Amino acid sequence: MRVNHLIPICLLLILVLPVVMAETKQVDLSIETSIADYDIGISNAALAPDGATVLLVGSDGYTHLISAKNPGDRSLDVELNSARDNNLNDVAWHPRSEAALIAGDFGTAMRYERVDHSVTIVNGTGAILGRDMSAVAWRSAGDYAYFASDDGSLWRFSEGTGFLNLGNDADSKVTGISCHLNYDLCVVSTISSGLGVIGPTHNLTWISGTRTNTWVDVDCPDAQLNECVAFASGLRMISIQLNTVDHTKSSVGNMVEYRTLDGDFIAASRGYSSSSLIHLAPSGTVRYDPHNDVAKVQISSVQMAEWDSVVAGRQISYVWETGFNTGFLLTSNGNIIAFEPFQIQIDNTMLTTIILIAVSVSVPGVIIGLIYMNSPFLQRKYKQLMKKRRK
Repeated sequence: MRVNHLIPICLLLILVLPVVMAETKQVDLSIETSIADYDIGISNAALAPDGATVLLVGSDGYTHLISAKNPGDRSLDVELNSARDNNLNDVAWHPRSEAALIAGDFGTAMRYERVDHSVTIVNGTGAILGRDMSAVAWRSAGDYAYFASDDGSLWRFSEGTGFLNLGNDADSKVTGISCHLNYDLCVVSTISSGLGVIGPTHNLTWISGTRTNTWVDVDCPDAQLNECVAFASGLRMISIQLNTVDHTKSSVGNMVEYRTLDGDFIAASRGYSSSSLIHLAPSGTVRYDPHNDVAKVQISSVQMAEWDSVVAGRQISYVWETGFNTGFLLTSNGNIIAFEPFQIQIDNTMLTTIILIAVSVSVPGVIIGLIYMNSPFLQRKYKQLMKKRRK
């Protein structure tokens, strides 16, 4: 009897298997455009909070503005002039989308103004002269920004006061800064100094037990949750629980390691609907949903390689979305790759029609059979019915 129960279950699993397999491919890819016909050397980019434009920075002082919704339209580009030949490493928009700060090598700190597309040196850069600035972020109030460098030093900045060192510096490169959307709290990731939290009064506290990993980036994607997430080499990820009353009491959750993924984590971008998009090397992306605490492959390295082996060999510099699983991927070379939700294509052939009819008939039949075989009441009623018919 037990064997008879297993047969319909196996048939049902076989019937639904193609649907499960189809869900492993999340998006379709297509080349939108290339910004130039040479390797630009884009290091990073940032989507303006109003969703209108994306500001790109890169090697030899490269700065460029493109449309966020129509990045393939070169007529919408704005070629900016930083008047610098230092490498630019990070960019952060002000919360009101009116300006952006740019961090670069040899103490480069600049401001982009949307009103006239000017790029100028900010006040007080003499304090950071000679340091390679690796990260920059505005806190939620928009009154201060934080800069960090390869040597582990962290600085608060405003046009009125210039640069002031936070103290309690790291002793390794700062790889990322991300600030909570509702609280004046920011988190910091480093190569080997662990994870830190910057409080409302600009004091920096390092979270104990986090120095043993190589942290590549950090993100605070959700305004409602009092937590951020940090990503480490070795396909590791950990949540950071922010204490909004006393930031020095902030802590981390349990480490999660995604051993089944190919490649390694190298950075992260902000995704649609309060999610994080983790960059993989070789090229690929993983979406992390903090509400459900679930990470799911969005674009696999295998899919990228099968789609375009040349582009797959290039590093992802930035990803932005205009909707769930709809958006664009930017490579260091300047390729812009569009992606959209995967659509299953069904050919309208006689064979396809026959298969669909067979599936639509057999699936309900299998389900009904399962219910019957596991219901003594239905079996008894059926036997009673058959006896009446024989009489």
